[in-house]
Amino acid sequence: MPQPPKVFVLDTSVILYDSGALHNFQEHDVAIPITVLEELDSFKKGGSVINLQAREFIRQLDRLSNDNLLRDWMPLNGKASGRFRVIASEEEAADALDVFGSKKNDHRILNAALGLARRETGRRVILVSKDISLRIKARALNLEAEDYETVRIEDVDHLYSGKSELDVDGATIDRLYADGSVAFEEAASNGTPEVPNHYFILRNDCNKSALGFYHPRSRRIDRVNKSTAYGVTPRNAEQTFALHAVLNPMVPLVTISGPAGTGKTLLALAGALEQRRLYRQIYVARPVVPLSNKDLGYLPGDVKSKLNPYMQPLWDNLAIIKSQFGEREKEYKKVDEMVEQEKLHVVPLAYIRGRSFTNICFVVDEAQNLTPHEVKTIITRAGEGTKMILTGDIWQIDTPYLDAQSNGLSYLIDRLKGNPLYAHVHLDKGERSELANLGSALL
Repeated sequence: MPQPPKVFVLDTSVILYDSGALHNFQEHDVAIPITVLEELDSFKKGGSVINLQAREFIRQLDRLSNDNLLRDWMPLNGKASGRFRVIASEEEAADALDVFGSKKNDHRILNAALGLARRETGRRVILVSKDISLRIKARALNLEAEDYETVRIEDVDHLYSGKSELDVDGATIDRLYADGSVAFEEAASNGTPEVPNHYFILRNDCNKSALGFYHPRSRRIDRVNKSTAYGVTPRNAEQTFALHAVLNPMVPLVTISGPAGTGKTLLALAGALEQRRLYRQIYVARPVVPLSNKDLGYLPGDVKSKLNPYMQPLWDNLAIIKSQFGEREKEYKKVDEMVEQEKLHVVPLAYIRGRSFTNICFVVDEAQNLTPHEVKTIITRAGEGTKMILTGDIWQIDTPYLDAQSNGLSYLIDRLKGNPLYAHVHLDKGERSELANLGSALL
């Protein structure tokens, strides 16, 4: 006997994460508590992506309702074949208020879901939320709860790293040094996939080694030489790969992941400065993640003054790059000159929607704090001659409702691996200092 469609009750966090969530539940029905609409109303003003998501969802509801009452089940259009409605009543379930003892919006949403579960007998009613605490509270009240997993990377522990090792004979390594490249079939064993812009460490039994990457056009493994970018020299093979990807003019999109201290931001900025003559401007940005849910408006000053505390890590890395030169050297002065003339420019990510970046090198730091929708918004701004470099650590997330499996950086790495326009390198070894490595390993 076929099971009746489930009913999924969406929390506000789901809509702010994905405004198209209504259409991602196939043949099942979707319900929106009236409290969620009240919360979305408070998010609709502003220039950030969550404000955009709130406005887009409200417009969707208006189109779908077509002047009908939303308290009745209405058919969804498009790829979903289920129905939707707004839950306007909480009267039939006061359990959340009784148990948790406060009239928070979360508890009103729980009550709405519990009331719907009592009315929809014989059907599974499931609360969907990005808020872990709300899911736990729901389960404490015997209400099924799930994370919103439409955009979710299942095996994040084995996320594409962009590099691997090849066991080869000494003659292959000698030929790579002599000719600059070797045929892929000569170096790789049977079954090794041909992944564009993938990096290799080639080793043999006599401790000979070489660095290479798979060139998608020639279908050969080209030798990767250690190079210096604006005074910064890679300290290990992974950093050599990362800098090679940043400096490769054939690859307009690069991601660099890894824990703190591995040199992600430093390499990205140094590579951008090294190529400054190729681009009209260098833009640098990182997501603004305010503490205590305070927006930028709570800080004094203009936009630049408000952003400076959040962008300080970028300035710290620029200071390290400048320190490679004496104060009187032209390279040292050039960085300050570029900042003054806004050739090197800090931009707020919240205001890039609708813009088109032509002939720009765009460095986005801490990209793990972006949603998949925000990453898409950034990349789709790229015009002709633009290069984008995103760095971050998928395990160090400061944004509520995101984790290693659902953040924009993980999503980007998983979706674009193997594309000829894309390269990725994961850095493992910390190079900040011996003390930093000790703290990372033992604390």
